[in-house]
Amino acid sequence: MTLIKRIKHYLLLGLVVCTCCFATCKYSTKDVSPIPADIKTFRVNYFQNKARYVNPQVTPKLTEDLKQKIISQTRLRQVNDDDANYDISGYLSDYSVTTSGVANQAAGTNRLNVTFHLIFKNNVDPKQNFEADFTNNYDFNANKTLTQAESDLGDKVTKNIIEAIFTRIFSNW
Repeated sequence: MTLIKRIKHYLLLGLVVCTCCFATCKYSTKDVSPIPADIKTFRVNYFQNKARYVNPQVTPKLTEDLKQKIISQTRLRQVNDDDANYDISGYLSDYSVTTSGVANQAAGTNRLNVTFHLIFKNNVDPKQNFEADFTNNYDFNANKTLTQAESDLGDKVTKNIIEAIFTRIFSNW
């Protein structure tokens, strides 16, 4: 290797090392906005299932998982009375299956449609009250029964709904 090639090689190597050592990137995944100081408590009412098809495991899991997420990711204290600063309720309004894909003149893919209706009341600042719907769809092989698909998708369904509810209540987004 000639001297000029060596110098270029060392300069390039030095540039790469300096870039790696001195470059910084600041990134945050915190999605919880500051909760006002006068908000201290929350209540999650039992979520009802008003869908045509009732999976008896979904709404109890949604209720408990949301409570645990709020307890673990905020400073709020759970209460079970009408004096809660944040009062959270809602219901599963749709839990249905449709055909989403056809192969060889038969259903190839089915889709589980899940919609949750959230009712949020801020008893300290009623201007913050809102209602919102969250809809998610989950495709599964049409060879599976709904029960089989639910065992595969159950945790994903509840996780997505809980994340959507939590983000809507506690984020600036």
